[in-house]
Amino acid sequence: MASLLLWFCEPQEFDDHELGQLPQAEQLSFSVTPNSDQPNVVSFENTTDKPGVVTWKFGNGASGQGQTATAEYPFAGSYDVTMTLATSGGHATTTKTIEVAEDDLSLLQNPLYTALTGGADNPEGKTWVFDQYHEGHFGVGPVDGMSPDWWEAGPNDKLESALYDNKFTFKQVGVELIWENNGWIYTNEAGKNDLANQGYTNAVVPPAADFNVEYTPNESYTFNLITSDSTLILSDGAFLGHYAGTSEYKILSISENEMYLRAESTVESGNAWYYRFVPEDQNIKPQVPLKAEPLSEDFEEDQPSVVFEKEAMGPRTDASYQNPAPFDGNTSDNVFLYERPDGEFYSNVYYLAEDYKFDLSTQNKITMQVYMPSYNDYTTENNVAGSWITNNQLQASVAVKLQNSDLGGDAYTTQTEILETGVETGTWVELTFDFSHVSDREDYDKIVIQFGTEGHDGGGIFFFDNFEFHE
Repeated sequence: MASLLLWFCEPQEFDDHELGQLPQAEQLSFSVTPNSDQPNVVSFENTTDKPGVVTWKFGNGASGQGQTATAEYPFAGSYDVTMTLATSGGHATTTKTIEVAEDDLSLLQNPLYTALTGGADNPEGKTWVFDQYHEGHFGVGPVDGMSPDWWEAGPNDKLESALYDNKFTFKQVGVELIWENNGWIYTNEAGKNDLANQGYTNAVVPPAADFNVEYTPNESYTFNLITSDSTLILSDGAFLGHYAGTSEYKILSISENEMYLRAESTVESGNAWYYRFVPEDQNIKPQVPLKAEPLSEDFEEDQPSVVFEKEAMGPRTDASYQNPAPFDGNTSDNVFLYERPDGEFYSNVYYLAEDYKFDLSTQNKITMQVYMPSYNDYTTENNVAGSWITNNQLQASVAVKLQNSDLGGDAYTTQTEILETGVETGTWVELTFDFSHVSDREDYDKIVIQFGTEGHDGGGIFFFDNFEFHE
């Protein structure tokens, strides 16, 4: 039995590739075949007598995978081509230097190059910037998907950061990239930490959150555009204003007026980032008209003319609820029931103007009737959102805020708020919120109504009716 076991374990058994023996560099080989009609287009084939997964680095910034591969070399020079063979036992590499004798600028006469750079007849190149005024110019999704499923930036969402300071000029002549950024780039915590390991340690938190990191680009870079799979590769560690650890971008779409890119993060496993750029001269803020559009709603109809959207509101919230106190100056049948739920710090309802901004020069007052039930718990001390919150009790109060929705989650940073506190309970009270002191503002398009004061998690029921936005 012992001799049988020894026979089955003879060394030749372990030479079988199925057991995943570590490959050796001297076992590797590949062929190099320039295209007969276009020698600057070169084909490579793995000729190793050993199975495995083959990957390539072509020496021009591009890479590939497979038993065969093709690379383009528009410019003369020496290029080190590396093939890696990976098996279950490990991997090995081998490198050959190929010589490209002459330039072949016809390889640059590709629609991708023309769209990216403006073409060879445009020596100044083409300058791209983030499409900041439109939704979806910046986003993130899972690396195994092809869309920003997790989050997309709204218009101007990152205005108060360094992101929009970055601009990129691509020149076809010399395949040159000029990157300007006012000395700062934008990233998240993973990117900040990775840059700190490289010596870029000066980071600050902008109002738009995450991090601005001090980073001065080189005077110029080069780029490689792999037309076969629409891959853009920047030289010397350059990146497109937002740091995700990579210099390689997949061009999902490109035209004369727009470029949409995808990049897989190397500092966060599982993340893919998306960027939409437009030519600098087309990055123009849309002109939204000003309107003095009177608004009036009494909540008596099934389909209200003024629709209030809900944000973190309770399930009882109802835009057509039976009037709980049809007396004291308000005998209408239906009113708006506003439920501030337990456990929410910032609940509200809001009206958003469609395709216009409020003309506050004449129409700048909001009037409504409110009812503060006496049965709400106005005495309990509740949890607060942070140390900056000075009030932790539910209040018999209502705030009306005007905001600029273009700022997305940062709309509160430029808002104008009027807060009425100590409102009498158990009766209908008419309140007028006078915004004439900001009649020169032309950026507001959102009306926020918030009962009970924000920042604590106490719940309560409130009512309002006969809403008007008027002169």
